[in-house]
Amino acid sequence: MAAWGQKISPGIFPLIPGKLLSEIIAGVSLAAMNIPQAMGYARIAGTPVITGLYTLLFPVIAFALLGGARSLFVAADSATAAILASGVSPIAHPGTVDFLAHASVVALLTGALLLVAWILRLGFLADFLSRTVLIGFLTGVGFQVGVAVLGQMLGFMVTGPDSLTQLASVITHLHEVHLPTLMVSLLVLAIIASARLVAPKFPGALVAVIGTILASYFLDFAGRGFHLIGPVEGGLPPINFPTVSMNDVTALLPVAGACFVMIITQSSATARAFGVRNHSIPDDNRDLLGLSAGNVVAGLSGTFVVNGSPTQTAMIASCGGRSQLANLATAATVGLVLILLTGPLKYLPLCVIGAIVFVVALGMIDLKGLRNLWICGRKEFWVAMLTTLSVVGLGVGYGIGLAIVVSLLDHVRRGYKPRTAVVLRDRDIHWRMEKVAPAIFVEPGVILYWFGTDLYYANSTHFCQEIRDLVTHSPGVRAIIVDCGPITSMDFTAGRALLELCNDFKGIGVILALTRVTEGLSRDLNRQNLATVIGEQNIFLSRKRSLAAYRDPSYTPPSHSHTP
Repeated sequence: MAAWGQKISPGIFPLIPGKLLSEIIAGVSLAAMNIPQAMGYARIAGTPVITGLYTLLFPVIAFALLGGARSLFVAADSATAAILASGVSPIAHPGTVDFLAHASVVALLTGALLLVAWILRLGFLADFLSRTVLIGFLTGVGFQVGVAVLGQMLGFMVTGPDSLTQLASVITHLHEVHLPTLMVSLLVLAIIASARLVAPKFPGALVAVIGTILASYFLDFAGRGFHLIGPVEGGLPPINFPTVSMNDVTALLPVAGACFVMIITQSSATARAFGVRNHSIPDDNRDLLGLSAGNVVAGLSGTFVVNGSPTQTAMIASCGGRSQLANLATAATVGLVLILLTGPLKYLPLCVIGAIVFVVALGMIDLKGLRNLWICGRKEFWVAMLTTLSVVGLGVGYGIGLAIVVSLLDHVRRGYKPRTAVVLRDRDIHWRMEKVAPAIFVEPGVILYWFGTDLYYANSTHFCQEIRDLVTHSPGVRAIIVDCGPITSMDFTAGRALLELCNDFKGIGVILALTRVTEGLSRDLNRQNLATVIGEQNIFLSRKRSLAAYRDPSYTPPSHSHTP
């Protein structure tokens, strides 16, 4: 069975011996904590609250069977729910049957994109969204979601196409606050906060839901001005294919694309983080298959996109879950709730769901991460803030698009103008790097220059110009040695630039040498015939050998008259 099980999913079967009971207990515990939160995610997404429970059923089972990560929990998530609501709202009105059909189509489209990514083995795409940008993105989403539910917590409707307009609407309608609704919202916040502070494993949100349902039933909250969820359809979700027009499918593709990017990034980061903690190596590409299956069954079972959730993965880990068996136990528990216990939900006040969502939104605002960015790198802090402001001001869809662009531009910037230095000997630490400046010699008349990345068309001009400036403004220079340790490759454009630099220096009697030449760079030098132009005697494997070659002021390398 073990061999067969590992073909299905490496996350299910390895922990069965002696661990079954603890996995089941962890799964039931997560269901108790997660059911109210899932209903809150449904509110964020703009779908009926029951669809939040649907995400905890078939999608969880699908990922458990086909995914690769041992601990990753895949279900509704606040970030993708917010992307969905922002993208689908212009097409269909939130809360309607039409909106839900469009949301299910987004899940199917997202599943298709994830399947293509699995076929093409594109799990590495997760590496192209930096943690800096993710901190800013999730902080912006948290602010947006928190503002969106303020009206539910205060007892009046909030209108506006974006977060800033909605916040202005809240401020201008404060005189309409329904005090009993506000008091219940504050009570729910207090219960959840106290539970997290005193006993993190205690399902404070579930207690708040049960307590307010009972209070609503016995105290007639509906007759006292509270807005209630209303009747909730029980039973397992129906399996069908959502029908929308082809024009709407085309319009929904960018929404699915935004969800796709968030899913592969967040799921991969979560799987890696908990994989390290649990001493297991995640398989990003195998997870893409599980995530694809999870979103396809979500679309077919009348719910919305699912994602690898860091909060829910942490919750089940805190309950003792160490494999997908715990997640299957969660799905089984939710299935029983759907069959037997949906009737009382009609008495649940909307303000309770709003308060639960507000707590989730606050958790997404990563103040600690922003503080660390401010301390460790001001540029990265402002990149995160730019992403946050774009989400708040332009919306989640534009926000994640900008997040991708900013991440790629930051990557290009680092390669375009990398760190450089001149290297000196040091009596204590052997070698020391200094800021690039003229006339800093490692040996009399010799400059040792370090370039911090591969050479390619975009940075070759910067490379050559900095070396030319060093030679031009360093009286008495005889040789400049390029420390090529970080340079693993060189494209044709950079090779031509290096050729011109070498020939120019020969004309003024300055040697251009290379040291710590890597195997990859050596192949590029030979392929472009640059090793001959530079001279094999001017290419070294170590700094010591290169410096020894030029220590004698009378050293003059043989000349080469030909060029490639």
